[in-house]
Amino acid sequence: MLVGAGIMSGTLGAMLRILEPDLSITLIERLDGAAAESSDAWNNAGTGHSALCELNYTPQKPDGSIDISKAVRVNEQFQVTRQFWAYAVENGLISDPRSFLNPVPHVSFVHGAANVKYLRRRYDALVTNPLFAGMEFIDDEGEFARRLPLMAEKRDFSEPVALNWTRQGTDVDFGALSRQLIGYVAQRGMTTRFGHEVRDLRQESDGSWTLKVENLRTGRTSKLKSKFVFVGAGGGALNLLQKAGMKEAKGFGGFPVSGKFLRTDVSSLTAAHRAKVYGQPPVGAPPMSVPHLDARMINGKSWLLFGPFAGWSPKFLKQGDVFDLPESITLTNVASLVNVGLTQFGLLKYLVGQLMLSDAERIDALREFAPSARESDWELNVAGQRVQVICGAKGKGVLDFGTTVLAAGDGTIAGLLGASPGASTAVPAMLDVMQRCFAQRYQAWLPKLQEMVPSLGHELSSEPALFDDVWSHGTRVLRLDESSAVTAG
Repeated sequence: MLVGAGIMSGTLGAMLRILEPDLSITLIERLDGAAAESSDAWNNAGTGHSALCELNYTPQKPDGSIDISKAVRVNEQFQVTRQFWAYAVENGLISDPRSFLNPVPHVSFVHGAANVKYLRRRYDALVTNPLFAGMEFIDDEGEFARRLPLMAEKRDFSEPVALNWTRQGTDVDFGALSRQLIGYVAQRGMTTRFGHEVRDLRQESDGSWTLKVENLRTGRTSKLKSKFVFVGAGGGALNLLQKAGMKEAKGFGGFPVSGKFLRTDVSSLTAAHRAKVYGQPPVGAPPMSVPHLDARMINGKSWLLFGPFAGWSPKFLKQGDVFDLPESITLTNVASLVNVGLTQFGLLKYLVGQLMLSDAERIDALREFAPSARESDWELNVAGQRVQVICGAKGKGVLDFGTTVLAAGDGTIAGLLGASPGASTAVPAMLDVMQRCFAQRYQAWLPKLQEMVPSLGHELSSEPALFDDVWSHGTRVLRLDESSAVTAG
């Protein structure tokens, strides 16, 4: 049973269908179509998160050195996902890689002498790793203007600027990808129930699960039984795992934050910016607030997006319920929630400030990246809801800005919580689910899984020859060695 029709359920369903062609699979989705919530292209940044440009993955240590451990880990995860995408294209799960994936440079951008020195140290720390060998360091005004003409226009270059530039980045339409994967499984026997919502889950004495499901069109309820349940319901996953009484979910809470982006499809602007450029978050702001100006390809059309700007709602999904947050508060997580509320003053201050921003102030923020920006060229788009995971023991709640897989000890139920890098790590996350929840079958599946992911079980950062092989193969199959509408001049 797959709950939620997004990238996680689509990935798990496709992999299981390949491994076990006769497996009975049912998908339940509360909305009327696939990938209409967090996986929709307008509801996420669309970055193939591989730590090429995200500065929050390479923090500076007190001694001034750069910690690249998280960047390497995130990049390794994306390499796994990328290999499966190549397999999916070669084996007919996906018709055309251009339908969801486009090459676009990933760029880190800083200004100010101290930040330029940091970026140089970041480059020096990363470029010797095979995963980041293609990175460039740029601090020349002329080269900056050549590569990023929109960002150079009207810029005062008396303040030093610098870039870490990696040509091998990607822009991903996770909605288009999810729909193709789900379509593949549906065409091969999966039962799909759109417009249905799981209201409750109960485990039976034999270990199986009974799900109470409501048809949202008619109001009728039915009961479905399954030996295994995966909850890939985005922000809605936490409440469902709590309803299931899953002990591994005890103590976990969630804090919802909505995202907003400025966007434009003005052709003169989209033609002048062909990159995803990530900057540094404002002082005191959380990692999720990293500003970025992105070239995007959505529904076959070029866009620029800038953000994120935070909003707030008690809903855990964009099309959720105002009672989502209060219903998630339990005796096991209330202390952690209170502790986060009392200690995360920076986050609270940031959110209040974001909620008070005017349209003109958002354009001012954009002008740090594109000094020539005009308010009339841009509009505000409300993106999806993120639920930041709060975890901890003995009331010591900690905000987790990553992606967390929860699996029951008996392997009968699992779910995914969290946000970035999220969708970009769908394949390693689902491999984790399969290894933990199908332990008796996993060894028999390994040969086929290694066809899907040739580097499975290896660290590519320490095996450069293997990395070169899988990277070049994936680049060719995914057509990432060709220019696209995102990168063409």
